[in-house]
Order: sequence, then structure tokens, then C-alpha cells
Amino acid sequence: MTTEAETAPRAATLGVSDAMYRRLRGVVHGINRVCWRVEVHGAEHVPASGPVILAPVHRTIVDFFVVSEVTPRKIFYMAKEEIWRSPYLGSLVGSLGAFPVHRSGTDRLALDRAQTVLNRGDVLILFPEGTRRQGPVVAEILEGAPFLAARTGAPVVPIALSGTDRVVPPGSTVPRPAKIHVVVGPPLPPPERSERGRVPRHQVHAMGEALRAALQEQYDRARELDRR
Repeated sequence: MTTEAETAPRAATLGVSDAMYRRLRGVVHGINRVCWRVEVHGAEHVPASGPVILAPVHRTIVDFFVVSEVTPRKIFYMAKEEIWRSPYLGSLVGSLGAFPVHRSGTDRLALDRAQTVLNRGDVLILFPEGTRRQGPVVAEILEGAPFLAARTGAPVVPIALSGTDRVVPPGSTVPRPAKIHVVVGPPLPPPERSERGRVPRHQVHAMGEALRAALQEQYDRARELDRR
């Protein structure tokens, strides 16, 4: 049986204090610049207004913080609900715009929250690989980003990060100083609706394939910058 304490974090609203958000975002920005010397390439591809889905590759825990450097806009993002097992950590990431997602199946509540973010014209970070992966290949992605793009009309921006594997090497839990490159690709438009106002399933799947290819292209670019 699920207790009230267990469901409380999932019932949290999407409201985030602007004052708290600005303070924490400033701290994160300082860490990104000082510790990891984050360098962003292609930030102009992120729309300055309107709903947008930022879709980064996911290799380490620091990706959540580093990807915020691509835009000065307020951002929201899904995070694994296990984080909320720690009240302190859950409160911290919640203040940065995170909301929990249950990863073992389709999480309707998380999808509804994500759609709410986009419907009101905000920025959503969604890791299309679903969880942290290893290696230079974007082998497969989930269709959450294309699905939300189809539902809301938001473009999807592919983003790659390189150097994060040196910040948090495999088997390590303590971040280290290292340079990180962030490469932002051109946004992918949402699937077109039919005359009945619906998006065929095959178009959602096709956008997923296009996103996977775009992520691989940007990841290859990011890793090339990392080798220079």
C-alpha cells in the first residue's frame, strides 16, 4: 500500500519560487563556470520564447546542472523519483524546477506535468535516453519528447555534452574539475497534424528517429571538440 508520505512528492505543484530559483541558478552557474569551465556552442538554436523541449544526451549526474547553461530562461525538468527519498535533495532539485518521474513504466502524472510546463510556454528538459548511458553511441531513445512535441507543438532541441565522463568517471560519485563542451543543434519541428487534428503514430516514431540521429551528430561534434 502506498502511504501519504510516499505520494506527497508526486503531488507537489509545479510552482517554483522565482527568488529561490534565481539564487540557486546563480550558484549552479558559478559551479559550471569555475569547476567545469562549461563552453556552450550553438546556444542561438534555443528559442528565446515559447514552449521548447531541450533533449540532451545523458551520461552523468552533472548533466542536469550543465545543460541549464544553454538558455537564461527558467527551466523545468523530469528527474527520477528516487531523488525525493531524500527530503533535502528532493527539496533542492524541486527548487531548481524538477519534478519526479517514475521510470518503470508510463508515468501519466509526470507527462501531465510536462505538458503543463509546455502549454504555458516554458522550457522543459527531458533526457530522451531515459537514464544514464555509457559510450559514444546514442543507440536508442524513448518517445516521450516526440510525444510531448506532438501534443503541445513544442520544438525539440538536441543537445550533446562532452567531458562529463571526466567530471564523474565510471564508478565515481564525487565530481572532479574538468572542461565540458555543450553543443546545441538546430531545433526539430513537431510532427504535423492531420486534417482531423491528430498526429499519426508513425510520425511520432519518425521524429524519434530524427531526434536520435540529431543527438548522435551533435554528440560526435562535442566529442571532437573535447579531443582538441
